Amino acid sequence: MKQMMIYNTLSRKKEAFVPVREGKCGIYACGPTVYNYFHIGNARPFIIFDTLRRFMQHLGYDVTFVQNFTDIDDKMIKRANEEGTTVEAIAEKYIAEYFRDAEAIGVKKADVHPRATRHIGEIIGLIKKLEFKGLAYRADNGDVYFDTQAWRSNYGRLIGQDLDDLESGARVEVGDVKRHPMDFALWKAKKPGEPFWKSPWGEGRPGWHIECSAMSMKYLGETFDIHCGGVDLIFPHHENEIAQSEGATGKPFAKYWMHNGHINVDNKKMSKSAGNFFTVRDISKEFDPEVVRMFMLSAHYRSPINFSRELMEQARAGLERLYTARNNALFALDHAPRRDMNGDESAFVARSRDFMDRFDDAMCDDLNTSEAMGVLFEYVRDMNTALSDANAPCVDAIEAGLAALNTMAHEILGLLMKEADTVPDEIKALVQARADAKKARDFAEADRIRAQVLEMGYVIEDTPKGPKVKKA
Repeated sequence: MKQMMIYNTLSRKKEAFVPVREGKCGIYACGPTVYNYFHIGNARPFIIFDTLRRFMQHLGYDVTFVQNFTDIDDKMIKRANEEGTTVEAIAEKYIAEYFRDAEAIGVKKADVHPRATRHIGEIIGLIKKLEFKGLAYRADNGDVYFDTQAWRSNYGRLIGQDLDDLESGARVEVGDVKRHPMDFALWKAKKPGEPFWKSPWGEGRPGWHIECSAMSMKYLGETFDIHCGGVDLIFPHHENEIAQSEGATGKPFAKYWMHNGHINVDNKKMSKSAGNFFTVRDISKEFDPEVVRMFMLSAHYRSPINFSRELMEQARAGLERLYTARNNALFALDHAPRRDMNGDESAFVARSRDFMDRFDDAMCDDLNTSEAMGVLFEYVRDMNTALSDANAPCVDAIEAGLAALNTMAHEILGLLMKEADTVPDEIKALVQARADAKKARDFAEADRIRAQVLEMGYVIEDTPKGPKVKKA
């Protein structure tokens, strides 16, 4: 098994991946707050960490991938009030829409998609542990807070600042019930018109940070391998997760922390006020959602990335090259002879293994999809030449070439999601009729049939191996 190297936000350096449990890999990815369709900024971590999961499986790890849904939140309560419905109804609607858009960009379902509202018992149990250890207190208004002063020597490790530095930029607002400015809510007392649950501290609902700690530890254990999300979650969300999780268990929480970089739109920060805020559903009206995935994987995940129509067009062109290479190889396979490979074909198969090895090395270097994509396109150029009509490749050579392409592009990067086009029987019959007309030297009839096929949405391309049919 190749050695995976991961840039760990906690240590600020690349580290060799050594799993908590041999042969296994537990990954927790922060999921969406389900009050709307997810936007292009959300799509980046969904795609990146889906690719991480795929690659760890390719390396041979038994991966458990957990991605939560935050289904109770101020934004959700606001949306429910605006639409005159319940928070639960809003959650159900947008979880269904999440799965629809996630599938469109090639993101597989997680092994577990926990919802905060279905883990209230675990959340309460975790808060009780913190209270017992003197790390949580109840405020006068019924809220329960994590006491950062009681954890001050350990707080700030992920962001790389100590509590004094963090407090210098914060203050307790007038009327605030917290003891210290950096304390954060574990449990929020009930307010009129809000959903609530019963607890030892009265009726209320959980804070955001405690939800992820409770859900990740339930499904992956008190110490697990990789916690990941956008760079905007490092502080305060992930910092607070570490504090409350390690405070409760006395054990390390996640060994490796991975964070993807920001996404800008036309070199400007994405925001609704700037008018450059796009959901994946919006983008799908202009681009195939698979192009979004191609675009996201074109840069290293830790680098900032700029979304623009020009770059999306480049991604679309690159994706078309991959599909064309696959379709050409499949066509060649349909007409290939069954024989032993010759020297050139054996050399191509050996090169395909070398390309796979280079691809894996790039991905092992902190999930460098940009470099891996470069290797993939080098391979496509080589494959196009080796499997061209002029070389009349045999079945075994073509199948080996397609297998390498499928492993790199589809299984790991999640591209080439669409099946090869199936030509309808009616079109096949017309193509045969055109071939018969050409054989009879009735070229007028052959041209008429070609035009008829084009009107039906297909193009006939004549090749040395016979007519190739594809969608117009």
